[in-house]
Amino acid sequence: MSKRDFGRLRRRFSTAALLAVAAGCCDSNDTGDLPRFERAPCAAVAPFGDKGLPTPPELATSDCGWLFVPESRTKADSRVIRLAVIIVPSVARPAAPDPVVHLAGGPGGSSLIELQSLTASGVNRDRDLILMSQRGTLFADPELTCPDLDAYFLRSLDLPVDSAANRAGHRAGFGACRSELSRLGVDFASYSTVESAADFADLRRALGIAQWNVFGVSYGTYLAQTLMYQHPDGIRTVTLDSVEPLIEANMASTAARNAREAFDNLFGACAAQPACAARYPALEVTFTRLVNERESAPLASGFSPAPGDPPVSVVLDGGAIVNAIIDTSFHTEEFASVPAWIDRLANGDGEDFARARGLPLLIPPGILAYGMGTSMVCSGYFAEDSEAAVLAQGRRSFPDYPDSVLAPALHFTDALGDCLIWDVPATPKDLRTPRRSAIPTLLVSGTFDAVTPPSTAVTASRTLARATVLAFAGVGHAVVQSSACAADVFGSFLDDPVAPDVACVARLTPPVFDTGG
Repeated sequence: MSKRDFGRLRRRFSTAALLAVAAGCCDSNDTGDLPRFERAPCAAVAPFGDKGLPTPPELATSDCGWLFVPESRTKADSRVIRLAVIIVPSVARPAAPDPVVHLAGGPGGSSLIELQSLTASGVNRDRDLILMSQRGTLFADPELTCPDLDAYFLRSLDLPVDSAANRAGHRAGFGACRSELSRLGVDFASYSTVESAADFADLRRALGIAQWNVFGVSYGTYLAQTLMYQHPDGIRTVTLDSVEPLIEANMASTAARNAREAFDNLFGACAAQPACAARYPALEVTFTRLVNERESAPLASGFSPAPGDPPVSVVLDGGAIVNAIIDTSFHTEEFASVPAWIDRLANGDGEDFARARGLPLLIPPGILAYGMGTSMVCSGYFAEDSEAAVLAQGRRSFPDYPDSVLAPALHFTDALGDCLIWDVPATPKDLRTPRRSAIPTLLVSGTFDAVTPPSTAVTASRTLARATVLAFAGVGHAVVQSSACAADVFGSFLDDPVAPDVACVARLTPPVFDTGG
């Protein structure tokens, strides 16, 4: 499963709290009409402080509440679950009548925790912004999190990626996670993209909104496509940011191809800058050599999260350093330093790579919903994937990398093994097949994004009759929140979906790489 979408959050949540959440709200005896929306104080709906997170100041002026829906829409005796909703007012007054609804990535991330990043990017400049916790995620009821699995990912930093010990620990952690959530009565098959899309369609109707603008990021684009194809009513526009095509249900085996595209762009950008090319000649050759050397002889490294903190031990094998570069996709501001990271690693200093691997794990507990995320990816992302296809594509994309780096699936480490343990049915193929759509759709990608590079947006656009497809030079994942140009284009698209102002895109260039001068 992806480790850094939305900061790549891996955290802890106490068993006692999980039991309280599962029991605290809803059950099969809830006799109210469904779906329904009930307003509630924001502090009750989204208690950020209880998760060790700062409370966004925007919460003071927002409206909040709960959307109540059945856990399963196909089972008559399904229990009721509730999803937290925050409505952030538009900066402009009066607001445009068609709000923006944000669909978070992961899967397993929460829109609510991205509130400040979204408002800082101007997403609510002219329109109200609607955030809802997807079923099973942070602030939903229940939250499908697993403390033992969170703890394991921290320990695994000290193991080679493709080691027998890491594979065993990984699968044991997911097995324990599934067992614990099973004891809480979770219906895993109901935590699917199809059910989640129906939640958002229900939210629009429950709020009495005639039209809204759908904004999905990363996994949220996969969800947004399902929403636009299965529930097109009331959708004025769709923005797909860092696109995961619904048309491709084999994301584990396409991961190497996607990484190759971004690596080519990144290394090519260094070669095109005279100072970078002179300081780091043949950078890609150097990196490939390091992948092979470190896979044979892993480097014991580490980093201190902050001055005075105890060091965190990190083993850097070939898979670790490749995935560290991939995960840098989620931090556009770090790309300028990547050539210097590689150079320092070539001289025996792995601290930069250790930090890139480990720092995202050291954040407040209880954030990423493993139960929801694994159910979603196993029923959809990997429904037609195989370990043989992963290795075959890896060899085509990176013929000079060892099989042990490629076989676990770049970015989605051992995800297919997790799915064997999770054992959820695949979503029927007709529900994972895109249809023709005339909804105006903006598709944006970053050229350095090694998870969802520009080619994935082109793939997704094939069934979209009114698509605007844009690639942003030198940008990684979550483009609108990483690029002022992309944020302006997004606002212009909402104002005029037919002819948005995209002039700034052509002026973008990759960052000037750090050469130590």
